[in-house]
Amino acid sequence: MAPLFCTCVRKRVHFISKQAHQINEDIRDKEVRLVSATGEQLGILPLAEAMAKAEEANLDLVKISPNADPPVCKLMDYGKYRFEQSKREKEAKKNQRVVEIKEVRMSPSIDVNDFNVKLRNAQKFLGEGDRVKVSVRFRGREMAHTEIGRDLLLKFAEQCADIAAMDKDPKLEGRFMSIVLTAKAAKDKK
Repeated sequence: MAPLFCTCVRKRVHFISKQAHQINEDIRDKEVRLVSATGEQLGILPLAEAMAKAEEANLDLVKISPNADPPVCKLMDYGKYRFEQSKREKEAKKNQRVVEIKEVRMSPSIDVNDFNVKLRNAQKFLGEGDRVKVSVRFRGREMAHTEIGRDLLLKFAEQCADIAAMDKDPKLEGRFMSIVLTAKAAKDKK
């Protein structure tokens, strides 16, 4: 089904249905260039004659190129066409994968074991194809030593270098310094 558009005129709402293609009686042109169901050119015909050919073949007359001069119409089973089109859209949607951004937070005074746990989690996320934002939160006097956080982030990126690439250098935003890591396999596909 085609999308519905809404227009509001003086507190009254009017819905206008917009079809993707004009079919059969919706076509108002005097003459059209007709294409058969097999793709064969049948020439430029008056609309009444094109409608008669469509009815004779028990098919729909569908305007596929309205901007051409004269407009191009094709003989086809429109219901079957819409079904196949929706089937293709569902298939394409099923094969899509939305890349999420996962976040790993640390503090500048993180212990080695905690760092390794965060590192394993980030590597797992990267292995699943997600992007990872690694951030260090500075509290109080830690703001005076942001270079510790920068070194920590660079060490983290270095540990993930075999499976991920760093998108940009560490950046300080307020009390957080962060980097974004992208899996190398995902980057190669682009």
